[in-house]
Amino acid sequence: MAHSPTLKIEEITAISNGVHGDPFAVLGLHETELSGKKKLVVRTFQPNAKKITVLPDSGKSAELHKISDEGLFEYQFPRRKNRFFYDFEIEPYEGKTYRITDPYQFLSQLSDFDLQLWGEGNHHHTYNWMGAHVREIAGVKGTLFVVAAPEAGRVSVVGSFNNWDGRMHPMRLHGAQGIWEIFIPHVGPGDLYKFEIKPKFRDEILLKSDPYAFASELRPSTASKVWESNFKWSDKNWMNERGSVQSLDKPMAVYEIHPGSWRKKDDGHTFLNYRELADQLIPYLTEMGYTHVEMMPVAEHPYDPSWGYQITGYFAVTSRYGTPDDFKYLVNQCHKAGIGVFVDWVPAHFTKDEHGLRMFDGTALYEHSDPRQGEHTDWGTNIFNYGRIEVINFLISNAVFWLEEYHIDGLRVDAVASMLYLDYSREEGEWIPNQYGGRENLEAIHFLRKFNAVVHEYFPGTLTMAEESTSWQGVSRPIETGGLGFDYKWN
Repeated sequence: MAHSPTLKIEEITAISNGVHGDPFAVLGLHETELSGKKKLVVRTFQPNAKKITVLPDSGKSAELHKISDEGLFEYQFPRRKNRFFYDFEIEPYEGKTYRITDPYQFLSQLSDFDLQLWGEGNHHHTYNWMGAHVREIAGVKGTLFVVAAPEAGRVSVVGSFNNWDGRMHPMRLHGAQGIWEIFIPHVGPGDLYKFEIKPKFRDEILLKSDPYAFASELRPSTASKVWESNFKWSDKNWMNERGSVQSLDKPMAVYEIHPGSWRKKDDGHTFLNYRELADQLIPYLTEMGYTHVEMMPVAEHPYDPSWGYQITGYFAVTSRYGTPDDFKYLVNQCHKAGIGVFVDWVPAHFTKDEHGLRMFDGTALYEHSDPRQGEHTDWGTNIFNYGRIEVINFLISNAVFWLEEYHIDGLRVDAVASMLYLDYSREEGEWIPNQYGGRENLEAIHFLRKFNAVVHEYFPGTLTMAEESTSWQGVSRPIETGGLGFDYKWN
């Protein structure tokens, strides 16, 4: 007997072609009305499946009907009225039969509180749920993926687990915040992924690395990597005492290094990894009497000669020198030797590489759209738009991330002068004055004050340092007196 699909042809086509804006309304288990009776129907899109069987957690299994040539399947349950949990058994055209848990039966995992703070631009720990997080939900292990793309018409997770096919795992949209989410069972540490983004008003597909990824492929590859840390810290004594060690009346001798060029392996060109760097660097710092080491940027970046100042992965320790846990080992060993660790932090600008933040959802999400505000012509980079909540949440939580997750003792903020002045390195007519006609970047000033307030509230005893070489007043003065709130000016 022929099967009559429960969907209109327009929805079948949209799902099959990967352009449906609300896949959770179609895929998974749903209640439908047939011949005046309410019934349950289950649907899944599996382009490589020859046969699919639904396996309920109780009751009989059933074979799904294929309702599109591209691979959309469904089954109408004739008698079941109550929702249930289920898996699919998939027999592919090639290869062995396998079993998966359907991601479209899971409810949203985002709390109203997190979404509210995000919408206010006041979420200081967005990295705890944005990006990719290994989770166990209803006894099922997998990974929760979350990304901001308010001007996207569709966002999918693509990766090594779905043949990089954007039709397989389209995400759920939280429209008020422009945030997309999906929990994908069976995806775990080490799996590679990106976000495939279809802009609302542009006929193209964007393939983006995860802005909140904790790890990345080794360049020149650009995929993000699902990561779960297993590191155990043993620097409790340092963390308890660093406030007194780093007080403003104590002397500091800071040794600045670029991890990739401080020393090479015996062949003269291979990088030391973070653990090897710890074993060789710490004895040198101790012998020379340094109290602190300052690392040039260790966040992920595509181009070696940039020294890390043109970043694509703000939450990912660069894989050039090892894993995130390897870098934690380096920090931990420094602390056990009584040496503080600073890192260069770059909230002023970011690289234009296509897999990065630039035009992330088909629009200027992280940067200004007007090049008079959004481009650094000297450096060939984009300037962050500090008036957007996506940028404020991203950068503030990134600062918190380095101090909290990596026990960093201070942030040396790069290129502050370029943030403060709208006419920085620009000729007449190449910049836009602020609302009062001045050259001060009011939104950047507000951001820097907020950054310093948050850091010092959450992490007393840590230090912030501004690389700032102009006559700007109050760089290292308290916020309450009109200053920017930095502890030091790095001139």
